[in-house]
Amino acid sequence: MSVTLITGASSGIGAALARHYAEPGTTLILHGRDAPRLQAVAEACRAKGARVETARLDVRDRTAVAAWLQALDAAHPLDRVIVNAAINGGDPGGDVESIEMAFETVDVNLVGALNVALPCVTLMRARGRGQIALVSSLAAFAPLPDAPSYSGTKAALLAHGLALREKLKPYGVRINVVTPGYVKTAMGGEYQGWRPLEISAADAAARIARGLARDRDIVAFPWILAAAARGAALLPERLRRLGMSGFSFKIRVGR
Repeated sequence: MSVTLITGASSGIGAALARHYAEPGTTLILHGRDAPRLQAVAEACRAKGARVETARLDVRDRTAVAAWLQALDAAHPLDRVIVNAAINGGDPGGDVESIEMAFETVDVNLVGALNVALPCVTLMRARGRGQIALVSSLAAFAPLPDAPSYSGTKAALLAHGLALREKLKPYGVRINVVTPGYVKTAMGGEYQGWRPLEISAADAAARIARGLARDRDIVAFPWILAAAARGAALLPERLRRLGMSGFSFKIRVGR
């Protein structure tokens, strides 16, 4: 696949994926909010031989995003799209997150993700090929009480992605859902709390790329934490609450 679009590519998993896929003969379209960091990632990818374009659209702007994707696909048909842009949600003081934060999280993590993914579904279905990866989280299986909107949006992406996967198989479009555990990123660094089995962003990118190459329905890692998260939903509430108590966190003030 020579043309890859990655949203949320200015840091963290998105930036690591950009560097992973950068090589001669590839075209990367990198989207991100932070212009200096996005340009730094773009330059690193160009140094590895990739052709790179950047964009700083607000994923919540459905009309602008749809027009952008149409123009991109007309210039060079998209082979792979990794929908990764997201925010944490939650509350800096550990209280219930505010209404404003809850809706902002939904607008970015879910609505924004679909604003990117669904136009790509239409374009790829018409062409009869393509791959779309929705970056969710293990919180989709084991919701975090300190991040209810984040957990909810990631669970919605998981369900939506798996449903779309089955529906689009006959049309040659592959849908994959990525559910990482804890990854060392700037976004992850905003959390103050226990982060078991945390891995580097480069390691996460390599695991994601392997999973997408194998067309796995769910790319989940690390496997021990993934198995625990997927099994948590089957536990009685008392046991589930006890198990999740160790995963409480606060968000650093000044984020």
